[in-house]
Amino acid sequence: MDVQEQIKEYITSQPEPKRDDMQALHHHILQVLPGCKLWFDNGKNSENKTVSNPNIGYGFYTIKYADGKTRDFFQIGLSANTTGISVYILGIKDKSYLAQTYGKELGKASVTGYCIKFKTLKDINIDILEAAIRYGVEATSES
Repeated sequence: MDVQEQIKEYITSQPEPKRDDMQALHHHILQVLPGCKLWFDNGKNSENKTVSNPNIGYGFYTIKYADGKTRDFFQIGLSANTTGISVYILGIKDKSYLAQTYGKELGKASVTGYCIKFKTLKDINIDILEAAIRYGVEATSES
């Protein structure tokens, strides 16, 4: 199964109204990042144990670990969770930047160092979310 099929299956497996919100967010992110690399992480490790929620990934980012090793990964992640949806913006060095810059304008969302979590799409301002995603991609491409 290719990445597009895995993404479609993952979104389709979500209950309503989360399914519609995930589909809409997927399209919004693809508009913000046209032609980006798509990823799908099923949340399982090499022993097939669940270690995280499945993630749809967008873009390309190299994680640099303290021991000098690197790992290719996505810049933007989209994931369903028990209470709603999470959008991950990886690679921003200042862990307070997202919350300080976009937190108040986003709407009903909790914002941590690299994660924006909300219950439904109608609870947030999609334009502000898109701005945060654009910032994340620009910030990681400069480093």
